[in-house]
Amino acid sequence: MKLTYHNSAAVVIQDDQTKILVDPWLKNGEYFGSWGIFPPYDFKPQEFDDMDFIYISHIHPDHCSPKTLEKLNKKIPVLIHEFTEKYLKKNIQRLGFDVIELKNNVKTKLKNETEITIIAADNCNPEICGKLFGCGTMNVEEGLGNVDTMAIFNNHNETIVNTNDCPFEISEKTAKIVAKQYKKIDLLLVGYAGASSYPQCFNFSKEKLDTQIKMKKNKRLNDTLNYLKIFQPKYFFPFAGKYTLAGKNSILNQNRGEPDLDYALDYLIKNTDQNKTQCIALNSKESFDVTTGISTKKYQKEDLKFKEQYIKEKLSKIKFDFESEPEPKLTSLLELLPDSYKKYNDIRKKLSYSTDTKIILKLNDDKFAVISCDGNGFETCTFEEIKNIKKFISIDVDKRLLYWLLQGPKLAQWNNVEIGSHLQFKRIPDIYERGLIHCLNYFYSGQYVK
Repeated sequence: MKLTYHNSAAVVIQDDQTKILVDPWLKNGEYFGSWGIFPPYDFKPQEFDDMDFIYISHIHPDHCSPKTLEKLNKKIPVLIHEFTEKYLKKNIQRLGFDVIELKNNVKTKLKNETEITIIAADNCNPEICGKLFGCGTMNVEEGLGNVDTMAIFNNHNETIVNTNDCPFEISEKTAKIVAKQYKKIDLLLVGYAGASSYPQCFNFSKEKLDTQIKMKKNKRLNDTLNYLKIFQPKYFFPFAGKYTLAGKNSILNQNRGEPDLDYALDYLIKNTDQNKTQCIALNSKESFDVTTGISTKKYQKEDLKFKEQYIKEKLSKIKFDFESEPEPKLTSLLELLPDSYKKYNDIRKKLSYSTDTKIILKLNDDKFAVISCDGNGFETCTFEEIKNIKKFISIDVDKRLLYWLLQGPKLAQWNNVEIGSHLQFKRIPDIYERGLIHCLNYFYSGQYVK
C-alpha cells in the first residue's frame, strides 16, 4: 500500500489497483474564507480523475470541502459513515455525487482485495475537542455519532488506520476497539493539531493567553502519543488540522495554540522510540510506500520567512465570503430575533436546561440583544444598559455574517463560524457552560430556504 499526502487531512491511499482520495480540502477559503492553505497548493482537479472512491470522514469543511468537491469528477462514488443525521449525505449529493453509506464497524470490500471499515468516534463532548459550540448533538446512541469517524484500509497484507482529527478523549474507546480487531497496524495517520476559536478569539490578558496557548499545544501532542500507545504502529504520519488563518483573521495565527508540523515532529520523535514506531513526514504531493518504508523525497521543513511573507502578501488579502454582501440594517437583524429565540428556547426546554448567564449579542455599536437561558425571553439594550449585567458571554461578529447566522444554517452555522475564528468572545466568569452554547447553536430563524 502507498500513501500520498496533499494537504491537511487530504491524502490518497492506494494499493496496486485501487485509489481512494480521503477528506479532500485542496482549495483556499473554507470556513467562509478564513482558512488558507500553506504551503501553497497547486490544485489540478483532473489529477484525481483516476480515483476509484472518495472517503469523507465528517462534515467539517476542511474534510468535506464544497469548494474542492465541486471541482472533482462527479462520477467518483463517495463513501461515508451511516450517520443518524443525513446532512453530510445530502450536502454531498447536492454537489452531484453518488453517496454510499457504510454501517458502523462493518468491513466493506471495495475493489480487488482492498477493504474499508468506518467506525464512529463516540462520546462527543466539545469541552474535550475544544470547539466551543460542539457539533449540534448532546446525546447520540453509541456507534451512530454525527461527526468524527475513523477509517481502516487494508488489503489482507497491510493495514492503514486513519484517525483524521478525532480527539483522543472522545475516541479512546473506539481506538481500543480498532486496535483489538487489527493486531498489526502498518501505518497510523494521526492528528497533532485541531481547530477552534480558543484561545485566540477570547478577551484574555497576555499572561492568560500565553498560558492557554502552551497548555493547548502540549495537550494536542500528548493526545497523539496516547494514540500511539494504543495502536503501536510500525509507522505513523502526523497530519490533519493544518491550516493558516486568512483575510482579516490572519492576525490571529500566532495565538491559535496549535503546534505547527515541524514543532510537532520534533516533539513526537523525541518522545517515541523510533526503532519501534517510526515517524513519517511528507511534503505535499510526495508519497510513502508502506511495504518498502521508502518516501519519494526527504521531507523539507517549512520556510518560516516565506510563510510570513506569503501570509502578508497573499492570504491576508483573501476576502471572506460574506464581505461582498451589503451591511444589513438594524431592523433586518431585529426582525429575525423572535423566531431565533423561539427555536433556541425550544431546545433549552427539551434539554430541561437553565442558567442565569446571559448571552449578549452585539447588533451595532449601541444595540445589543440580551438573551436569557432560563425562559425569560430576550431584550434589546444599549451599551450603557449592558454594563449592569454581571454574568454573561458576549459575542461580536461581522454584521453581514450575523445576518446569515440568524437566517439559518444553510447560509451559516454557529459551529463553522466559530471554527473559522469569526466570533469574538468575552466571558464573565470565564466558565464554559456546555448547555448554554449548545442551545445557541439553534439561535436562528430558519427563514432562509435554499
